Amino acid sequence: MTEDKAPEQHVLRNREAWNARPASTPSRACETGRENPLGTRGGIPESEARLLPDVEGLDVIELGCGTAYVSAWLARRGARVTGIDNSPAQLATARSLQEKFGMSFPLIHGDAENLPFPDASFDLAISEYGASIWCDPYRWIPEAARVLRTGGELIFLVNGTILMLCVPDEEDLPAGRRLLRPYFGMHHFEWPEDESVEFHLGYGEWIRLLRRHHFDVENLVELRPGPNATTRYPYVTLEWARHWPSEELWFARKP
Repeated sequence: MTEDKAPEQHVLRNREAWNARPASTPSRACETGRENPLGTRGGIPESEARLLPDVEGLDVIELGCGTAYVSAWLARRGARVTGIDNSPAQLATARSLQEKFGMSFPLIHGDAENLPFPDASFDLAISEYGASIWCDPYRWIPEAARVLRTGGELIFLVNGTILMLCVPDEEDLPAGRRLLRPYFGMHHFEWPEDESVEFHLGYGEWIRLLRRHHFDVENLVELRPGPNATTRYPYVTLEWARHWPSEELWFARKP
């Protein structure tokens, strides 16, 4: 277990921002048995995409669980799940959904950059637009490595690197065909009309960071919307996402 530390400034800012937001993706969060647990813009059902492993009997930690719809999906498939999130408000919604749907698994208020678990506690760590974009990767990746057992797997979903280079600063304007910011050195992102802080890395830096913490990178799936996809996200159109990857799903393992 890591030594308890005072939260970083971005942790406090993101907590305040997410406490002020409505429950994230409430329509999906209520459908705890839905076929597609990942909030991908392509809407590809898991039975077709086959992105997630068999989790029956595994100890799983969801890093930045929000309303815990991913955790609920995993729990229904036999995983022993723990969700952790920075926002008490999002966790309150998660608990109310557990009660509504008759589910029970631990929901912890905490910071994925400073996990309150002993070393080698889990078989799988997963983050679907949770810690994977709202926590500093130079802090949460070492923690994920620490709490995973030998042979444990890390799966995380993030915005596409190309998308982050092409999306404008102005809120709700979609990504275009022009690069708007440098690729080298990308890390810390703040938007003019939002108090929250995001983190995104380039491909090479992700690989170096994962390797530095003894992960083998097993796969990178660049998700592409299908012909029947819909989207509610104003910052990327389906036409754009069919030409360039707007989402990346990374798979890494502790050998």
